[in-house]
Amino acid sequence: MASAGGDDCESPAPEADRPHQRPFLIGVSGGTASGKDERFQAGIPFLCLQSTVCEKIMELLGQNEVEQRQRKVVILSQDRFYKVLTAEQKAKALKGQYNFDHPDAFDNDLMHRTLKNIVEGKTVEVPTYDFVTHSRLPETTVVYPADVVLFEGILVFYSQEIRDMFHLRLFVDTDSDVRLSRRVLRDVRRGRDLEQILTQYTTFVKPAFEEFCLPACSPGRFPFPKATPLTPSIWLRALPSSPAFPDISPSLSFLSSRASD
Repeated sequence: MASAGGDDCESPAPEADRPHQRPFLIGVSGGTASGKDERFQAGIPFLCLQSTVCEKIMELLGQNEVEQRQRKVVILSQDRFYKVLTAEQKAKALKGQYNFDHPDAFDNDLMHRTLKNIVEGKTVEVPTYDFVTHSRLPETTVVYPADVVLFEGILVFYSQEIRDMFHLRLFVDTDSDVRLSRRVLRDVRRGRDLEQILTQYTTFVKPAFEEFCLPACSPGRFPFPKATPLTPSIWLRALPSSPAFPDISPSLSFLSSRASD
């Protein structure tokens, strides 16, 4: 068990040092490699992403330069909730033949239970997933109560039961060619074959995005302009205020124009 580690899960001070509270829950969705909470460095300038949407939110809330122990914001990824695969499924995954972009690929019961406990201000343990071996690791990460929790992932809005838990929903709309290019570079660095990457994208990733991700994040619910190839757009479902951060509404309303700064 680890306390607050990893690139996508940052936890504030231990429970004993902080009062129990009900956090402000923000959902951040978007297609693969859209820039929700994963940076991209590349030799091609327009593929680079120096600051993710979740990092921008941390910055706007004044938490980016705060020591981790003192932070009031937690970032949690849906990727941590992939199901434990059978031997047959793992063999398919290693060949790029398993659909990780389908809603059934996630342990939705565990995800809902964990988020429910987080919203209730409880300390939770979240699993860790290894994308190289396609396995859930034995180590877990402890997430302590926080003022704001950012939950990001490709299908965080698919389940209505989970979607209705969010106080604020954001969709990161990034040009599809840019997303694919970033995904290719990322997966090549993970040691995967280019042909396998593109086959998986056309067979699973793109169809699942169009069938499961976009319908849950329709422009009618997120009335912001479409992205240009070089500038992501962020659609906001609502702009409520947070008791912990009363200025969260006006701050987040400028995310669309500042996301690519």
